[in-house]
This record gives sequence, structure tokens and C-alpha cells, in this order.
Amino acid sequence: MSFARQFAGVLIVALLPYSGLQQPPPAKRAAPQQQEDAPYRIRTRAELVVVPVTVKDASGEMVLGILPGEFRVKEDDVEQEISVFSVDAFPLSAVVLLDNGLPQKVAQQLETGAPAIAAGFAEADEVALTRFDAYPENLLEFTRDNDKLYEHLKRMQVSSTFPGQGSGPMTAGPKINQVSPEAKVPSRPETSRASRGMKHLHDAVYAAALLLRDRGRDRRKIIFLVSDGANSPNNEMSFDDTLKLLLSADISVYAIGVGQAGLNRGVNALSRYTRLTGGDVFYAASRAELESLFARVTEQARNQYTLAYAPRGTDRNKEFHSIEVIVKRDKLSIRARDGYYTATTP
Repeated sequence: MSFARQFAGVLIVALLPYSGLQQPPPAKRAAPQQQEDAPYRIRTRAELVVVPVTVKDASGEMVLGILPGEFRVKEDDVEQEISVFSVDAFPLSAVVLLDNGLPQKVAQQLETGAPAIAAGFAEADEVALTRFDAYPENLLEFTRDNDKLYEHLKRMQVSSTFPGQGSGPMTAGPKINQVSPEAKVPSRPETSRASRGMKHLHDAVYAAALLLRDRGRDRRKIIFLVSDGANSPNNEMSFDDTLKLLLSADISVYAIGVGQAGLNRGVNALSRYTRLTGGDVFYAASRAELESLFARVTEQARNQYTLAYAPRGTDRNKEFHSIEVIVKRDKLSIRARDGYYTATTP
């Protein structure tokens, strides 16, 4: 049995990562009638916070072979005891989110190179395909059929722009706004804001996170974003709103920056999302670089260290808890989520 399946079993009696769901251990279960009367008042003594971690050397290559004792984890600056450690690969649940308003040359590179994205996913992975400008548009629901994903990527068209212009209106099609009404993600109206040169990156990432929110907890949940980072100030969802959803749902953002994103490294929205969610950002200036990075993104997301701990010594009434991961080796960089949100129950 894979670690992912075993780990899912552990989570049944613990606080599922960042979800706020709590269930009692078998020996402590209340009587059936009491459970029916107050199902949400049950508490467990065990909380389990799960932290996927990527470790890289100075050249940006992943570092393997680090032992459990070489890691330290702090929550809210309080040292925690690592109770679970694994290097097993996890299957992925991914939303491939593609920018539909790129400069003409970059759009052509993405359009011709996009089919190579399919090669990075394995049989156990599930993938949805979305493109966005002012509004997200769902092109493919979650599928484990890699041939279907490849065909959609091969047929996909990416709208191009010219200097000083935004993306033009897209053809009608299935939309990502099939999510719950309370999401507040805007649906595409008769006259698209895209025709006025706007791209709404926060709204697109938020909508992709909603699609991933309820996927299996024994999987890595990622948004695979390819964009130049351009973003309108008129998003319905703010950066903070979107980040809170990502951290609450245990979702990491992995991005490939194209076009102007390469000129704003470290300060664009792509780098902020990836850094705070424990993902990573890469930059490509050519079709060849794009295609080589597609496989690198999925490999890194799948093959992380997995650490877990039961929080001790921190204020459990706080909504947000910061996380710091330290490795006892010199000249290494750590990629891990910035923290997590705990949900309150009635």
C-alpha cells in the first residue's frame, strides 16, 4: 500500500490539513444518539498539520536524501515535534491555468508548446484545463485520461495581443464559474471586460482553487499557472482573499512566467503566490524552455518531502498559524507553505 493511502487513513482520526474537520478517535466515540444530536461538537485530541517541503541547492536543483532528524518545524515560532515523515511520491490533482492574453510571440510559443504539458502527468494524476483573461474559462473537467488532455491542449487556441492592448474577447465555451454561488467569482457577461484590455489573475487563481478545494486529501493539489503576470486592479477577489482560500484548501501554486514576467522576477503576483503556498516559479523565454519546464513543475510537485506534526504550545483560538521549516544543512533553500488557517465549528 502506498504512503498516500496509509496517510489518508491517518487523517481520518486527525485534523485534516487546513480543513478544520475534526473527528474523534475510535476509542473515544460518543453514543450514536449523541452523535446525531451534536455532530459538529465532537473534538479530537489529535490535530495533524501536513507540510509538503521542497529543498533545493544553490543551483536550484532538488536535494534528495535528507533524513528526518535534519528537519525542524516551528508553528508561530514554537518548535514542533515531527510525527510523520515521508519521501513517497503523491498523485496530483492539478488545474492547468493558462493566460489567454499574452503578447503575440509569447502566445504562439505557448500554443504550440502546450501539448507537452500532458507528458508531465502520470496515470494516477487528475487534471483540469482552464484559460483566462478577464474571466476564467473551463476547457476540460478533471480527467485521468492523458490522451484527452493532450488533444485539448493540441486544439487549444491562445488569444494574442499587441503592445498597448489587452486580450481580445474569447469565443463562448464552458466556464469555470460552475462552482458554488457563494464564491463571488464573476461570470462572463455579454460584453467581456477582456475586450477592454483587462486580465484578472486573482479571480482566475481563486476560481481554480475552488475547483481543487474538495479533491482527495491523499493527493497533492496544485495550480499549474502559465502567465506573464499582468493583472488588472479590478479583480473581484483580492490577493489576500485568494491566498486564504489556497492555504485553507492545502493548494500550492506552481508558475511558469513568460513574457514580461521575466523582467519583474521576485515582485510579481506569480512569485508571491508560489512563495507563500510552498510552490515554485520558473521563467521561460522560448518555446524550448517552456517545454522543458512543464515536466519539471510536475516532478517537483510530486516528489516533495512530507512532514506532519500535532501542534503544541500555540494558541488554538487563532485563525492563522505561521509555519517555518528549517533544514540542518548549509546553503540550501526551503520551499514550504507560509502557514495555514483553521476553520471554526459551530
